[in-house]
Amino acid sequence: MDSTSTLRAAQLKTPTETHAAASETESRGNSPPRVSSAQIAQLYAPIASELRLVEERFQQELQSPYESLAPLLEHGTQLGGKRLRPAMLLLAASAVGSVSEDHIVLGAVIEMVHTATLIHDDILDEAETRRHVPTVNAKWNNHTSILLGDYLFAQSFRLAATLPSTEACRWIGEASRLVCEGEMRQVLKRDVLDIDEATYIEMIQGKTAELCRVACQLGARFADGTPEVTASLAEYGNAIGIAFQIADDYLDIWGSDQRVGKTLGTDLEQGKMTLPIIRLLQTADDTQRTEILDLLSHSDHRSTESIMPWLAQSDAREYTQQTALAYQHQAIAALEVLADSEAKSSLIAIAEFAINRRF
Repeated sequence: MDSTSTLRAAQLKTPTETHAAASETESRGNSPPRVSSAQIAQLYAPIASELRLVEERFQQELQSPYESLAPLLEHGTQLGGKRLRPAMLLLAASAVGSVSEDHIVLGAVIEMVHTATLIHDDILDEAETRRHVPTVNAKWNNHTSILLGDYLFAQSFRLAATLPSTEACRWIGEASRLVCEGEMRQVLKRDVLDIDEATYIEMIQGKTAELCRVACQLGARFADGTPEVTASLAEYGNAIGIAFQIADDYLDIWGSDQRVGKTLGTDLEQGKMTLPIIRLLQTADDTQRTEILDLLSHSDHRSTESIMPWLAQSDAREYTQQTALAYQHQAIAALEVLADSEAKSSLIAIAEFAINRRF
């Protein structure tokens, strides 16, 4: 998507949404308000009972006969947060047809893979908190974190293999590969300062969006969705995942640890090029660009605080918001193939709520 299309799509936001987002920013500062259990319950209402079954299965799968592992496995279940990906899987199934036992298993599988990626992410980011609790690497150590992530990956594939069809196992295996590929590309691109927006989008599509994409794809496919409908639900998940990551990259600069509930400000310190910085460099003149690149090339000076004056002079903040909102609108448009239903309304509400509240 080029910048003109991005800005045009972002303009689709209604006056009501714009006012709400502005009021939220004014009342809460630079970080989103905490999500209440009532808000989550409303979003997940059409699949509430099925999501409880997914949670039970997820907890059941993280059991070990070795008592010493119990605290570690229990702690791991707290890191995934709002169970967004299994909820999207179940809502996609409900919007297309109906939820089956296979969807319950798939929901648990998706959450295992997601939790594994979070645990490994926290090692890479040297993060100390997530969801307002210590990360596994902070509470134990990196070695334990790596092994727990591997354990979750292994359990997820074992559970997926219990389904009658091998299709889900293939899709989840491919999605996991793409997630790892996206992470590896980002790690190898650290301190590479000439990354363009297209490359950034490619990397976060694998790193973050792929699990959202395959969750919605599985939900539709295992509810006997047609190829067209299944592809549209996959497109929804992909666009939402990209929007999520752009919004998280926004929060890493303009958020606060206390409000967001995890360690922020790590991207710049670790040399990650995210959309705000890419946009800043893209719009700077030659002199400004030289000074910014000099700042970014010295790790001892590279921090969110040091780059903020430059960001304040640019349109990077607004552009990042608008780009995330453009992908949000793209996701909602993909749902037009569905008949109206409570599940479809929840998918739309998730797209609106999860992105808008970050700004």
